[in-house]
Amino acid sequence: MQPTVFVPTDLYVMLSAVLFVMGVLGVLIRRNAILVFMSVELMLNAGNLALVAFARQWGLANGQVFVFFVMTVAAAEVAVGLALIVAIFRTKRSIDIDDLHEMKG
Repeated sequence: MQPTVFVPTDLYVMLSAVLFVMGVLGVLIRRNAILVFMSVELMLNAGNLALVAFARQWGLANGQVFVFFVMTVAAAEVAVGLALIVAIFRTKRSIDIDDLHEMKG
């Protein structure tokens, strides 16, 4: 029987922080709406990773249940967000964020 490997919570939190920073940079730097959308999803998953890590550390299921609800909301967000991106692409023929600023007024 294989011994159980214990990974410290600090490593999960550091990985979560790195993923969150990558998501923030993706939102701030990218001009493509789909890549910005993927960066937001990366930030949500980074938060989920931190919640699961802390729930595992404290031995509670509350964090994991909350992650389940966040994933459900994220799935709905993906459906609505992609529908909006497709609708904007059909009218503008571009999904560049800078082109969307022309939609004002």
